[in-house]
Amino acid sequence: MPNKIILKKKISKFNKKIFIPGDKSISIRWVLISSIADGVSKAKNLLMSEDVLASIEAIRKLGVRVVVKKNICKIYGVGIKGYKYKKNLVINAKNSGTLGRLISGILIDTPFPIKIIGDESLSKRDFRRISKPLSKFGASFKLRNSCNLPLIIKGSQKLRPIKFFENKGSAQCKSSVIFGGIKADGKTLIKAKKSRNHTELLLRYLKIPIKIKEKKNFDLIEIKKVKKIKPIIYKVPSDISSGAFFIALTVLSKNSQIIIKNVNVNSTRIGIISILKKMGVKILLLNKKIYKGEPIADIFVRSPKKIKSINCPSKLNSGAIDEFLVIFLIAAKAEGISFFKNLDELNKKESPRLKWGSKILKMMGVRIITTKNSIKIFGNPQLEIDKKIVIEKYLKDHRVFMTSVIAALSFGGEWHIHDKDAVQTSFPSFLKIIDMFKNEK
Repeated sequence: MPNKIILKKKISKFNKKIFIPGDKSISIRWVLISSIADGVSKAKNLLMSEDVLASIEAIRKLGVRVVVKKNICKIYGVGIKGYKYKKNLVINAKNSGTLGRLISGILIDTPFPIKIIGDESLSKRDFRRISKPLSKFGASFKLRNSCNLPLIIKGSQKLRPIKFFENKGSAQCKSSVIFGGIKADGKTLIKAKKSRNHTELLLRYLKIPIKIKEKKNFDLIEIKKVKKIKPIIYKVPSDISSGAFFIALTVLSKNSQIIIKNVNVNSTRIGIISILKKMGVKILLLNKKIYKGEPIADIFVRSPKKIKSINCPSKLNSGAIDEFLVIFLIAAKAEGISFFKNLDELNKKESPRLKWGSKILKMMGVRIITTKNSIKIFGNPQLEIDKKIVIEKYLKDHRVFMTSVIAALSFGGEWHIHDKDAVQTSFPSFLKIIDMFKNEK
């Protein structure tokens, strides 16, 4: 069976209510924290994607028992110091920067060197961003080209607290240091640019000694050594980053509306909602509640009669970093010129996404002007495509694949999108849900 999808027809109007899989960021954090908890943790709706499965395989290699049956995952935690470190241990983070970076923070007390490897995409990403602060705790690191995976970590039994300034808005780097801090003697202090805070919320819910002071642009975080973590019973909410593709499909389809049920709407994750509201899209959060520290809601979206252009405030970037590819598609159909700037982090994801977003728009015939960290998009409300477009050799970036599918269904043309198994990274059921929309009468 060829590993590509061919799409030749725009989608018709729809009115849908859908459920999407569990949040990837929360799923990986739940797996890692549960592995060092004391006792059995249980999760429903855990995302069973390649990234999360790689996390499960990693903790199994460290001596943690994991049982997955139907929609329930049980992890038999071994405690803060319970990992079974072995000689010549290799952990494969595959495509997951979250796993590769976060588990490095937990492993800073390993008595034996542990090698962390990844796929082609992950092996191109900068791991100095975690090796530098984690080495201050007392661990030692060796990296390929002093920057990339494979990485070899050798821990220390005398871990000292550190002060760390995270100025990129990277939740992965911040969380890696937080995990290091729960194993170090004394008080670790972090000043972090605003970014996803799932780690902090989950630890605070578990009554771990973490203090957070929220400032305008930064968070001040204080974490102390932890002796014991209680097990976690959790129902993982749906992932807004996966939901974003269906939000975009609704916005770009005439006379359509959608409700996406039980979605995590953490304030650090809803940049796409803030941006689209500024572009004239009606989006409502219904049935809002707090679940174990995380805000949850149903997301209602109705397609607008017209889409307004936007000069996007940079302060919204970190909250929409995984959604910009579909935001660019929406800007392509807006009235006027949209401008997005300070997008350096976008090119440090699974692929250089600003470059790929620009490339897709150019293939669609959209006029753009780009710099190394910005894009100006000249919108065309009448945009339709009547040519063949081939998407390939994109480092199997799952979000490039799914964005291309949304573009094909929204603008027409004949799209040949390769490496359809890329969705296994974050959203294995993506194409199955897409088929529900294609079959709408």
